[in-house]
Amino acid sequence: MTATILFIRHAAHAHLDVRLSGRLPGVPLSEAGLAQAAALGAALVGQGITRIECSPLTRTCQTAQAIADACGLPAPTMVDALVEIDMGDWTGAAFGTLHGPAWDAWNNRRGTARIPGGETMAEAQARIVGHIERLARDADGQVIALVSHSDMIRAGVAHVLGLSLDNLLRFDIAPASVSRAVVGDWGAKLLSLNERMC
Repeated sequence: MTATILFIRHAAHAHLDVRLSGRLPGVPLSEAGLAQAAALGAALVGQGITRIECSPLTRTCQTAQAIADACGLPAPTMVDALVEIDMGDWTGAAFGTLHGPAWDAWNNRRGTARIPGGETMAEAQARIVGHIERLARDADGQVIALVSHSDMIRAGVAHVLGLSLDNLLRFDIAPASVSRAVVGDWGAKLLSLNERMC
């Protein structure tokens, strides 16, 4: 049983690199992000995608819908397992205001740190990995696009590579990028990382 997973980060939004959006509602793609999503969809035509799933947040839904429209696929399915990490007390905070011991721990010890009022990286990883493993069992031979968030994709990729969560920031996941993995009952293998297709 083997499925090909395309980990796709949502396209750009107005808070990108300015504010920690987390699960803040009502954060749509920016004008540039809408163009990125349309270009990404066009680039994915002919890739054999059989279905698209996404985090329930607006920016991921918009990105996923652009891909579905370009590829002639049914509307994406929203999946809670793909939602952004619960950023707790930091939700909506400007990056310039985030400092102190908890913030330092989050950035240096992702394997054990907990966001104040939010999740640990391990909890977030368990959500996405559990979902990927179910897909591998139930979607043999399919190519499935999962539109999610940078740290959620990092968590999935780290699992595939056997990389410690403490080393999660050693690779980038850019907006509108694609990372590919093959997942089966035998394990998993990363095929590409952080491809910029548009």
